[in-house]
Amino acid sequence: MLISFFLLKSLAELEVLCTHLYIGTDLTQRIEAEKALLELIDSPECLSKCQLLLEQGTTSYAQLLAATCLSKLVSRVSPLPVEQRVDIRNYILHYVASQPKLVPFVIQALIQVIAKITKLGWFEVQKDQFVFREIIADVKKFLQGTVEHCIIGVIILSELTQEMNLVDYSRPSAKHRKIATSFRDTSLKDILVLACSLLKEVLAKPLNLQDQGQQNLVMQVLKLVLNCLNFDFIGSSADESADDLCTVQIPTTWRTIFLEPETLDLFFNLYHSLPPLLSQLALSCLVQFASTRRSLFSSPERAKYLGNLIKGVKRILENPQGLSDPGNYHEFCRFLARLKTNYQLGELVMVKEYPEVIRLIANFTITSLQHWEFAPNSVHYLLTLWQRMVASVPFVKSTEPHLLDTYAPEITKAFITSRLESVAIVVRDHLDDPLDDTATVFQQLEQLCTVSRCEYEKTCTLLVQLFDQNAQNYQKLLHSASVITVDMAIQEGRLAWLVYLVGTVVGGRLTYTSTDEHDAMDGELSCRVFQLISLMDTGLPQCSNEKIELAILWFLDQFRKTYVGDQLQRTSKV
Repeated sequence: MLISFFLLKSLAELEVLCTHLYIGTDLTQRIEAEKALLELIDSPECLSKCQLLLEQGTTSYAQLLAATCLSKLVSRVSPLPVEQRVDIRNYILHYVASQPKLVPFVIQALIQVIAKITKLGWFEVQKDQFVFREIIADVKKFLQGTVEHCIIGVIILSELTQEMNLVDYSRPSAKHRKIATSFRDTSLKDILVLACSLLKEVLAKPLNLQDQGQQNLVMQVLKLVLNCLNFDFIGSSADESADDLCTVQIPTTWRTIFLEPETLDLFFNLYHSLPPLLSQLALSCLVQFASTRRSLFSSPERAKYLGNLIKGVKRILENPQGLSDPGNYHEFCRFLARLKTNYQLGELVMVKEYPEVIRLIANFTITSLQHWEFAPNSVHYLLTLWQRMVASVPFVKSTEPHLLDTYAPEITKAFITSRLESVAIVVRDHLDDPLDDTATVFQQLEQLCTVSRCEYEKTCTLLVQLFDQNAQNYQKLLHSASVITVDMAIQEGRLAWLVYLVGTVVGGRLTYTSTDEHDAMDGELSCRVFQLISLMDTGLPQCSNEKIELAILWFLDQFRKTYVGDQLQRTSKV
């Protein structure tokens, strides 16, 4: 059993404790080490022991233990005296300034202590001054030093911004909101302006991408900008899982930053200049810029801002090399989806570059759908974009052409053909079948149903042709004397997709836009699924296939909701 912290005298004993706590494999020793840690935090010797570990410890784990103890000490509900907290903050600032080459996790842990002290003491007054709000002035001293010092200064601001945004449920939420609001109003804009000026300095000089220090600095500054833009400005604590619905509630006092075209240009230029790990962060920032609340601008300002965003999109799509990186590709798809979330189709079509950009986006989407195995989680955002664009068509009052009647059928065709072509590759190469991930399949189909009803005649003609062709091939295989298992699996997979797709387009029918011609087309498609059901019934139990049967259940559910029920307004031609 480890010695109680009250009895620990030597540095060696403290370091043994650190070893057991962080890298030990013996569970009993680790539990004892955790108990000793709690004793240390409650002991009068805590600060002196932490100082001993920081100044004389021979391992990074000794320094990490000191930082952990200090973090717990300053976070207690009954706070330390103001003078003591000021001393701890100043000591850590001096310590990281004198040892800028500490391992990253130690620097991070120590800076988190500074962030906690600053947040919890935000309204503390000493000699008529808010003593813990001087942190930005302290950071500016770091920015005048070496690259390592600059990195530390930026991390301090980044951690502070994150800490201010973090809700501590063990404390009153009203107090957290009061602190966060004060920080937003007094400091956050200055931090963003400082970060943008640092990025401008980076771009002004020739970029040495081989210099690891410079790369790290750029990465930390981009993370700082992202933390500023991700701040919970109005205390909504938005659900991050619904990020495609998010609007960034930028304060009105930030208008001047957003109205300057140089701000957006800066991040587009950074995307084109930086390696993928960093350009991905630049795109993440642009996602937030694209999500800026509409009411921040007047109508002419909004049109100008949107025009600059569209120019940036055009430039990225004309130079698509960076999109071969999965991280960049994913963030760019999010960026495109946010554009339609925040701007109306009537506003988009008024942008001068719209015809060329919508063509480029359509080609990008088609290529993405054809390469179904590359970043499949990102396709959701592209389908979201097209779904919302097509859904907006009936409400567009502008005389400018939206061109969706040209491109939406191509998107639908690319989805259909790419899914059918994927079946042979999945079966022959024994890959994970996308059809097994029903949650993703249903989500994508529900998005596609809106897109597929645009120029529905083209979609219907394609599906009828593909269904007849594949059903005939399936029938031949059923009646063949020697069936090759792989061929049958491929044909069944294709039919499963086709049944899902028929269910999708039938389920996409809207009463107020539907016509007798469209209902007749639904009838043509539905008839083929019912014929397939009869064909499979005659061959039971030999020709039973779970994937086709699940697809049929999906189709029947969509057909029932659309054409069978007491809510129907009129008898359709189906």
